[in-house]
Amino acid sequence: MSFDALPENLARVREEIARVQAGEGVSVEVGIIAVTKGHPPEAALAAHSAGLDDLGENRVQAGVAKIEQLAELPVRWHLIGHLQTNKARFVPGRFAMVHSVDSGRVADALAKAVATQGSGQALPVLLQVNTGGEEQKSGCRPEDAEALAQHVLALPNLELRGLMTMAPFTDDEAVQRRVFAGLRGVRDRLDDRGIELPELSMGMSGDYQAAVAEGATLLRLGTVLFGERPK
Repeated sequence: MSFDALPENLARVREEIARVQAGEGVSVEVGIIAVTKGHPPEAALAAHSAGLDDLGENRVQAGVAKIEQLAELPVRWHLIGHLQTNKARFVPGRFAMVHSVDSGRVADALAKAVATQGSGQALPVLLQVNTGGEEQKSGCRPEDAEALAQHVLALPNLELRGLMTMAPFTDDEAVQRRVFAGLRGVRDRLDDRGIELPELSMGMSGDYQAAVAEGATLLRLGTVLFGERPK
């Protein structure tokens, strides 16, 4: 499978980010996480060659296999999918950030795994907040975000960096923006309580423009960069 179109696709995405930010008066720096889920290792190599050094995987075991296969590639791997507590032990030393801490149990399991690894380095994490209110999606309720944030802040082996959410799968930009604005609202309320969270991980290939408009600092992009995943 060829990824020759990646540099052109990436340039187009960056142009879209700049266009949206100019139109909305948004000036935050936006990082791109190239989601290699379902793609062969060559996708990660192509991303690195194109200047994308933050790569995302949804599942722990698939991610670990790819990380070990590409051990010499100087990139940062992000776990962006749901994390089961029994898989937490595979995360430290492999993933640079976990975007999907959605409960105290997950946070505790990660903190224990980091302590067991013994590196002395705190693991950066984001809280997943279900601002769309979809029952099938993971994430804590917005009204529970402060309690979860305080729980994570009390764990010395985790570093709380921000929040993450997913919008419903819809082309309705108003719905997308409402969900993303909801996450920004949670961040602002926590900031008022003295909890500073610089990162907002929101926006995927089908809705990243809406996320940028609402202040995203991290985009999780796969299809728009790599094309459709192999069947």
